[in-house]
Amino acid sequence: MEEITLSFEKKKNILKNVEDLLQLYHDGSLGGEIMPEDANPGLGKGTKENYLYFTLPMALNYQRNSYKLWEAAKAAYLDAETRDIFSPECVVKMKQEELRSKLLRYKVALQPNKHIEIWGRLCNTFMDKFQGDVRKLFWDNDNSVKKIKEYILKNKKGFPYLSGTKILNYWLYVMIQYTDAKLEDRQYITVAPDTHVIQASEKLGLITHDEAEKPNVREKVSSLWEEVFRDTERCPIDIHTPLWLWSRGGFKVKVGECNAEPSQNWEQLRLPVD
Repeated sequence: MEEITLSFEKKKNILKNVEDLLQLYHDGSLGGEIMPEDANPGLGKGTKENYLYFTLPMALNYQRNSYKLWEAAKAAYLDAETRDIFSPECVVKMKQEELRSKLLRYKVALQPNKHIEIWGRLCNTFMDKFQGDVRKLFWDNDNSVKKIKEYILKNKKGFPYLSGTKILNYWLYVMIQYTDAKLEDRQYITVAPDTHVIQASEKLGLITHDEAEKPNVREKVSSLWEEVFRDTERCPIDIHTPLWLWSRGGFKVKVGECNAEPSQNWEQLRLPVD
């Protein structure tokens, strides 16, 4: 595996730009007041239902508009006729045609076969291994990000798409944000390398244009951000939202001119994907 290293000077410059980007984010200059996951039914943070609500749709959050996905999920949950798609106990007893009809009604699913299969397989996994409760997955793995990721990656077939590099990290961060999950070692939640993060990483000079075009760019970007924050009090995932918003806004806001002072305590940022 290729060793990822950064020169001291390059790392210093990247960290300085990160401070500027964070200041712009906190000033509201990058937007992002309403995030995709804000479209939710307001369930109790620690409830089994809330954990399932923020887990099942994640597996369908691939190459689609995140805002529309979560608006669809909320509509489906608020409809008494379709709410049971969020219950693994109910889903495993459904005929495929019923599940398909309910997932398509509000466009939670966009693909009438693949998305239904993904949703059904996830529900089967949670029923077979965790009594239909996402919280048990966390408890059984000591609320450790590292252990949860290792378990899911060892059992990829049971976690379609949720086990992908981008979605897995994104999902774990959102679970911290929108549930009462107290996950340890959050430094193991790496930057979720979606299109916007890759573009912003190139803009900051972390990668070259040629590197951005290579098939392994997601892994490289993720590894480089880990290197940037190594031996600091930062966690890589904290920079995801500012990067995403900066790119989504077309880089209209200049970075490097706001003279941000390094902060010892970063508040948790909210994480979208493309």
